[in-house]
Amino acid sequence: MPEPGTTALVIVLPDAAPLLDAAWRIDPVLVRPGIPAHVSLLYPFVPESALTGQDEKGARSLAANFPAADLLLEELVTASGFVGVAVPQLQPIVDAFRAQWPGLHPYKGRYGARPAAHVTVAMGADDPTTAARVRAAVGSLLPLRTRAAALQLVVLTEEGWRPRFTAPLGGPDGR
Repeated sequence: MPEPGTTALVIVLPDAAPLLDAAWRIDPVLVRPGIPAHVSLLYPFVPESALTGQDEKGARSLAANFPAADLLLEELVTASGFVGVAVPQLQPIVDAFRAQWPGLHPYKGRYGARPAAHVTVAMGADDPTTAARVRAAVGSLLPLRTRAAALQLVVLTEEGWRPRFTAPLGGPDGR
């Protein structure tokens, strides 16, 4: 479990909220509180206590290089205790952020050097019956259209994940 002060750079996908809602209805413990449906660009990012204005400027600048994008989510991804949805259209932006901060290892290296872009729907679905129910519920919602429009830096607090700043993809006008 991450500690308070842990940060992440994410792209929030508001229209993908029904995926997390479906898992939450099965078991609320499976869905992380305080952070909406998203694709992680860098998790963990620079700890909050070490964040600098240069980190924020770099994240905003890089976000401005990628236009907002309409996405079609259609592929369920599963592993032991995990249910997610692939978002291959966002892999180039994920790769660019990881290249910008090469000393940061996504998920602390647990899933290899280049984990695929995805929306995490449920974590800790270790009971096979629960996992099957989540897969069925989420699968019934696919394909799903959503839009990637902004990057957020989120910080884990005692109360859950909270946004620290938001930067539009494609710069101030989102193009």
